[in-house]
Amino acid sequence: MISTAFEILGSLGMFLFGMKVMSEALQKLSGERLRNLMRTMTQNRLAGVGTGFLVTCLVQSSSASTVMMVSFVNAGLLTVVEAIGMIMGANLGTTTTFWIVSFLGFKFSLSSVALPIIGVAMPLLFSRRSTLRDSGEFLIGFGLLFLGLVFLKDAVPDIKNNPEALEFIRNYTGHGLWSVLVFFAFGTVLTVIVQSSSVAGAITITMAAKGWIDFPTAAAVILGENVGTTITANLAALSANANAKRAALAHFFFNIIGVIWAVIFFVPLTRMADWIMPGDPLEPGNIPFHMAAFHTGFNLLNIALLIAFVPQLGKLVNRLIKDRATRGDEHLKFDSTIFPQTGELNIAEAEEDVQKMTQLTRDLVSGFVQLYENADVEMGERVKELKQLEKDSDRMARETTDYLLQCSAGSVSDSSMAKISSLMRVIAELEDMCDRGYRLVLLAERRHRKKRDLPAETRVQVRQFSEIVLRFVDFTSTCLRRGVQTSDMETAYQLENFIDNFRKSLRKESIARMRQSGDQVKAEMLYIDILNNMEAIGNHSLNILQALRHHD
Repeated sequence: MISTAFEILGSLGMFLFGMKVMSEALQKLSGERLRNLMRTMTQNRLAGVGTGFLVTCLVQSSSASTVMMVSFVNAGLLTVVEAIGMIMGANLGTTTTFWIVSFLGFKFSLSSVALPIIGVAMPLLFSRRSTLRDSGEFLIGFGLLFLGLVFLKDAVPDIKNNPEALEFIRNYTGHGLWSVLVFFAFGTVLTVIVQSSSVAGAITITMAAKGWIDFPTAAAVILGENVGTTITANLAALSANANAKRAALAHFFFNIIGVIWAVIFFVPLTRMADWIMPGDPLEPGNIPFHMAAFHTGFNLLNIALLIAFVPQLGKLVNRLIKDRATRGDEHLKFDSTIFPQTGELNIAEAEEDVQKMTQLTRDLVSGFVQLYENADVEMGERVKELKQLEKDSDRMARETTDYLLQCSAGSVSDSSMAKISSLMRVIAELEDMCDRGYRLVLLAERRHRKKRDLPAETRVQVRQFSEIVLRFVDFTSTCLRRGVQTSDMETAYQLENFIDNFRKSLRKESIARMRQSGDQVKAEMLYIDILNNMEAIGNHSLNILQALRHHD
């Protein structure tokens, strides 16, 4: 008995590892395209369903994909309404696992070619072309996944050899609604324990194929798995912002509403699956396909019934979860070794945080101008607010860098690794820009505190200079979002040269004023320090564009 249990665990481990390898390879082959799709996501619910379906097909776990979607809501990449549509698609995407397991494990006998597939894939791993290497990883993952299924089938004992187990299960079957609820609870608990709907589905299909449970019982377990998979996202959202909690709660509501009507119409729903899928469901060999048809049919019907009510679902979770004060740079970092790594897709979340850092630079420079132009007004509270922005930039730089390192620790493509390196350099430059912005704030505060008088024309000059610098910052932010073209670099060099020449011109005027009157040397030196820091922000902006252009 103990040896059988370990054989089953080992088989599940090989199945999950093969799925992980296959998932990571698929992400590397299509990660950039999916990230672009994420960025262009709109309020179109059908597009959201399609994206959620594709993402879940790649990671082969609705738990992992919904946690990722919740983290995107947390980072501001998606709205709650957009995430609800994607979560609907994720529920549909996880049904592909049932079809894969049914066909590969119980329809085709590929055990004799699984190892040759791995053998063919091995030379591809040493190719210089990243596409061939990723394709080799995909084939190896496919081979390991199928071997895991083969071993799982062999490890689970046939019910003919264990009639006492069937008698135990029969005590809970055949009791109508009560039996459905019992096995629904079993499916929920099983999914929560293994933290993967794919593994839970493989276990359920194997049990049904071996005759341990009949089709209606398996259908009830599937309904439980649909609820169990929502627990992971809700746990991940506990430390996140209000919007992330809303997205996770919407996932739970969507699934629980579906389960409620499915339990009410349980018998017609199972008969529908029997009608869709030919073959006698009483035959263990046919049960996997009827289960896959039931799972897919249930999710399709649930989407069809509820997709029109996405805005209402969004309003419901907004009403239940109130806004609270929260840091805008929070991350959802899910470290569970159960989940397939999604570093390829989560790079988009780090890119959004980089965008937030450019906004912090803009806010600091704008705050400096406000202080400079109101030197005779006490603005201690405003200085404290700007100090907090500088602290936020330091924290965001540290956390986003750590997050990128976490993404790179997984299996990512060569182009994504280059992008991660580029983004880490960009983050360092942005942190320096924010530091420069806060130095400007401190210089304006010192001017007020020390009563450093400067000519009236410097107010206009500082405003003009800041407008040019902010224009460069905005241009950098735009390029961060859409990419850097050759023409963009020409514009960047023109802006940097203009800033440099403007700084030199204003510095000459300041030096000339010092020569004419030695009474204002300290005030003029403070003014020159302001000019130097503003020019430095322009230099950092150029460095960012060069780093991005080098990556592209």
